[in-house]
Amino acid sequence: MQSNVKILKTEILSDNWYILKKITYEYLKGDGKKQVQTREAYDRGNGATILLYNKEQKTIILTRQFRLPTFINGNETGMLIEACAGLLDKDNAIDCIRRETEEETGYKVTNITKVLEAYMSPGSVTEMLYFFIAEYTNEMKITAGGGLEYEGENIEVLELFFDDALRMMETGEIKDGKTIILLQYLRLKNLL
Repeated sequence: MQSNVKILKTEILSDNWYILKKITYEYLKGDGKKQVQTREAYDRGNGATILLYNKEQKTIILTRQFRLPTFINGNETGMLIEACAGLLDKDNAIDCIRRETEEETGYKVTNITKVLEAYMSPGSVTEMLYFFIAEYTNEMKITAGGGLEYEGENIEVLELFFDDALRMMETGEIKDGKTIILLQYLRLKNLL
């Protein structure tokens, strides 16, 4: 399939944390007319997320940590409850999520299932997010978790009953998109 887009100019606006680009492009519309547009795109790489669940206990593992963007957009404390996640860096998605699960939650899970992949904010962010689930047992807990201090992580590990997490989603205590998708996936598939 031939692309209807031709990149005319790319400017780097920032490469401090990740890369923010200003891109001018020409777009061929369905009626055959060409239109020039300028947009900004934030490139932070791709990521992976996982929801751990325990069928016997009917529990899940989530994390809570400070997220500056939520704080500056109305989240009074900036603390966000979410599924474990991380950037791929140079790993593939499965190796990334295995590593992030151990670092953030302290669980060493073995049977990881990919459930989907999605662009989470395609109007401005290039990131593709890979979604996984995995069963956990108490015996799989090998460390306290909490993230890596040298990365500035200060992550609280939460073990919640699945029904409580669903209520927290409905009341707005859980507002993270990737977490809501994974909770709904478990609900739709009747895994708990």
